[in-house]
Amino acid sequence: MKKVMLKTTLSLAVSLVSSQLFAAGFAINEQSISGMGTGFAGRSSSADDASTVFGNPAGMSRLKSEQVSVGAAAIIAKTDIKHGRGTFGGSNDGDMVPVVGVPMGYYVKPIDDHWAFGVGVYVPFGLVTDYESGFAGRYWADKSHVQVITFQPTVSYAFNDKVSIGFGPTINRIDGELTSSTLTAATPGRNDGKVKIKGDDTALGFNVGILVQATDTTRLGLTYHSKVDYKLEGKTKVQGAGFGPFSGQKYDASLDISTPESVDFSITQQLDENWTVYAGSTWTRWSRLEDITVNNDGVPRQLGGSTGAIGTISEEQNWHDTWAHAIGASYKVNKEWTLRTGFSVDQAPTNNTNRSPRIPTGDRKVLSLGAGWSPTDNMTIDVAYSYLHEDKAKIRDASSTKGVYSADFQNSAHGLGTSVTYRF
Repeated sequence: MKKVMLKTTLSLAVSLVSSQLFAAGFAINEQSISGMGTGFAGRSSSADDASTVFGNPAGMSRLKSEQVSVGAAAIIAKTDIKHGRGTFGGSNDGDMVPVVGVPMGYYVKPIDDHWAFGVGVYVPFGLVTDYESGFAGRYWADKSHVQVITFQPTVSYAFNDKVSIGFGPTINRIDGELTSSTLTAATPGRNDGKVKIKGDDTALGFNVGILVQATDTTRLGLTYHSKVDYKLEGKTKVQGAGFGPFSGQKYDASLDISTPESVDFSITQQLDENWTVYAGSTWTRWSRLEDITVNNDGVPRQLGGSTGAIGTISEEQNWHDTWAHAIGASYKVNKEWTLRTGFSVDQAPTNNTNRSPRIPTGDRKVLSLGAGWSPTDNMTIDVAYSYLHEDKAKIRDASSTKGVYSADFQNSAHGLGTSVTYRF
């Protein structure tokens, strides 16, 4: 039987990463459309609507009426691949990300002058990528579909009209599916096999925040989003002629991964009856992602069981902590209309040594525009648009079992979002 040489990125954590999302690493920023309009500059201090459940749970104390807010954002990405070369040939079409939808929904109910209760459902992490058949980097990346959905019940307490706190446990569900091409030693670059892994898990975390009305016109917010530890368990399926009689077989797979904690600080400053400005910074502990290890149980020795190709797979990532900074402004035209704008810069956690086609991300800049329309006192419709542009990301990968792949990735994306807030 032909020996199959495998060294494939089976890790769901690697597959989570996408440069097309509007935050560094594999985080998603789109949990609030009103916040999207100002580039999320005042995420932890603005507390404009029920989406503060995510931005800063302490902000629920500012909402004086029961309200519900639902919305969605669409991310339309574009990737240009230049100078792409693979040892075994192939194409470099780019544009591997379809249009992605990001839903969100929140509910807040004040209980009395001190307490408020709320719930939120949102997507904090996720990815969909799908390279073309015959992609030159197919042994490093092929197709990925991963998402995290979070449910967050929340309470806030106002000590007085100046200081409030909020807390919410998070129930997080992660699901993922990933495929990678594999090389056959006897016919490298031909008769590629496929390895597909599917896994899921549910894990707990929490969000906590404090909101301070420092002066009549100045508000400060600080929010901590905890790390979440997952143990994904699922199946690895191998298929293709190169696997011989083992083609179509499934094996138990497991992976330990943590999504990182982050700290968000922002300031909201009201200049007059019409103008409000925002500034904020977010620190994320991406350095937790040092390496990825996937364990597959029951793999025959002919396929690298126990110590070989797909028995245990470990890949170095060596990510670093990142900072994101944003400024924004809103202008209240009249009772019905509010206009918004913002600008943000966001570091990429990857490095030039370990970056792969699954992680083709560079530092990015984002320009945002938005508007809020209140046709009645009880309802507000928010819309937002963002344009993202990344620095060039260089891929220089080499492996004894996957050959060499090098390319320069240039990523950009458009984001469109809308939400409706109704106050009872």
